[in-house]
Amino acid sequence: MKTKTLLSLLSLALLVVGSVWIVKFRAGATLRSTEGAIFGTYYHIKYEATESLDSQIVATLQQVDASMSVFNPQSTLSGINQGRTDKADAMLYEVLTKAREVSEATDGSFDVTVMPLVNAWGFGFKHGAMPDAAAVDSLRALVGYTRLTLGPDSTVHRADPRMSIDCGAIAKGYGVDRVARLLANHGVRNFMVEIGGEVVVKGRNPNGHKWQIGVSKPVEGDSVQGEALQTILALENCALATSGNYRNYYIKDGRKYAHTIDPRSGRPVQHSLLSATVIAPDCTTADAYATAFMVMGMEQAEQVLAKNRSLRAYFIYADGEGRMQVKSIRM
Repeated sequence: MKTKTLLSLLSLALLVVGSVWIVKFRAGATLRSTEGAIFGTYYHIKYEATESLDSQIVATLQQVDASMSVFNPQSTLSGINQGRTDKADAMLYEVLTKAREVSEATDGSFDVTVMPLVNAWGFGFKHGAMPDAAAVDSLRALVGYTRLTLGPDSTVHRADPRMSIDCGAIAKGYGVDRVARLLANHGVRNFMVEIGGEVVVKGRNPNGHKWQIGVSKPVEGDSVQGEALQTILALENCALATSGNYRNYYIKDGRKYAHTIDPRSGRPVQHSLLSATVIAPDCTTADAYATAFMVMGMEQAEQVLAKNRSLRAYFIYADGEGRMQVKSIRM
């Protein structure tokens, strides 16, 4: 009995000491905010730290951009696409390795070689004319993740030199992860990193609660600043990414063409899924799967989710009457 009492008192003492330490840490740290432009979008970061890490954050984001931006002619990825080198830097190799993993898990729905088709359909950084069936078939010969080989010495081999690699559907998530790593390495325990809607949260918000992250209602024409929210998710120690077709599209001859291109068919997707939000342990993974799910549609996405218990998802789709519906998996 006496031993149990002593153990109880010791546990209580440790709890009190731990609570005091947490309070002192948070009291000594300052809530800091920083924002800016990167990857063609904006970032917003909140973190508790005893010193500013803003300059290191900017440097990290610039390193990611210098590694894998297709808009930067001097980036490592541009050098590979243009045939100047076949050597990936550490960041790019890490991203391409993750991309291959997701490609294999989604039967090629995610594919970093899809850019020729994206450009041909009028999206991406080159705006081509609408392709006919023959043009699509011709371009499909330049698309396929299995035609991209990653060597153990960080080399990247394209089966055809005309192939282009684009990491736009995964680079934002990776940038978020790199900033999160930076903050964690500096002992930051509470933070929120967001780049263009892709998010990593750790610990709690300044009020001591889980971070509140909004999921946009997929309404065409909404501005980013005034957009309505479909829901607000309370999250901690995880990553979130959302992909959707409701903003980037065009209409030609009365038909809507969404920017999500199926690498397997070579054509814009046609299904009822309006947006896919994925929650994963890291944002690189969440970003890639959100894109893959928009390619696959909800039914196939659910099959992937059944095999990967580390993923959660929040889908917004149109039912048979055109009404907006939601479905969540493990939320």
